[in-house]
Amino acid sequence: MTISRQLSDLLAENPSEVQNRLQQQFDRTVEEPQPALVLCGAGPLGRRTLRGLRSIGREPLAFIDNNSTLWHERIDGLLVLPPQEAVAQYGGAAVFVVTIFNHSAIRRQLRKMNCPSVVSFPSLYWKHTETFLPYGGLGDLERIFEDREAVAAGLDLWDDELSRRYYVSQLRWRMRLDSENLPPPCPARDTYFPDDLIRPLADEVFVDCGAFDGDSVRAFIARRGGAFKEAVALEPDPQNFAALQRYVEGLDAGLRRRVLPRPLAAASHNGILSFDLHGDMSSSVTAAGTAALDCARLDDVLADHPPTYIKMDIEGAELDALEGARRVIALHRPVLAICAYHKQSDLWRIPQAIKSLHDGYRLFLRLYAEDCWEIICYAVPEERLIS
Repeated sequence: MTISRQLSDLLAENPSEVQNRLQQQFDRTVEEPQPALVLCGAGPLGRRTLRGLRSIGREPLAFIDNNSTLWHERIDGLLVLPPQEAVAQYGGAAVFVVTIFNHSAIRRQLRKMNCPSVVSFPSLYWKHTETFLPYGGLGDLERIFEDREAVAAGLDLWDDELSRRYYVSQLRWRMRLDSENLPPPCPARDTYFPDDLIRPLADEVFVDCGAFDGDSVRAFIARRGGAFKEAVALEPDPQNFAALQRYVEGLDAGLRRRVLPRPLAAASHNGILSFDLHGDMSSSVTAAGTAALDCARLDDVLADHPPTYIKMDIEGAELDALEGARRVIALHRPVLAICAYHKQSDLWRIPQAIKSLHDGYRLFLRLYAEDCWEIICYAVPEERLIS
């Protein structure tokens, strides 16, 4: 079946039937209607899941984690156990919910321990839709069907077959949670910087929106060494920004003077945005946020730093930030590496928005993690393409 036909068949499905199927998937997988739960992964996603479960009166038995420094400690009040110990204690009485994004390795690990009931967090999130969703590419399923024409037209925006395969398989996964039939992800080390796609420049001006603790700048420098002009790093979360500053201060002088940290969020306007802060990569803009942080248009931030490469991983604020970069994108045509998975509609609306900013871009979609996480839309000027 052609990719186009696959997409047509998906968009022809009944939205209510798809929604019901997703909401019932967890219960079809496990026998008990309200089973005891063990959360597999004590990181930000595990803690988010714990908060949601507690809000509906469900207290998990424990976390498990492969980080031995956490064993027998408490994270947000919940005990962290070694996997083998948790399986021995709870394996016959609980469902083990994997609360990390790349779930296949821990699922294999638990199977080898003869853990009888293991599920990934998306099916739990769909069971408790009002508590957990929308979240990334999960939830807001009606967006796909409300935007049918735009979703169908989105297939023709991509410039290679791999992008089209990722595009349709992502829509299928979101409607079925079928991980087995997804194309394999690209190597995670290539995230934001695919060597087979984008030709580097010796005088690159790299702009990192959502710089976190400097991890992407670190990856950029590792790829380019000293062969770049500047790196402008925007990070609004104060705790993350402090970590970013520490990283920059630890660079040698030749690099340090060319890495420019800014305590800002990229946005469509200059002013203030409401943030929900976590001191990690999940901090995000939200109307109900408790922190008011500075934001600015890239058109203004980059007035003296003509960009050649812009990366955005800003937890769902990408479209707003692109709106604030209209002038620099039209004028300088930088490579764009834009996350397209934080909201359901990002998958088709972000490439459409980029095309509206400059029609000369070639567009590519790449996946760097399992399921619907770490999806990057690359917009590449013709002269920057490797082939």
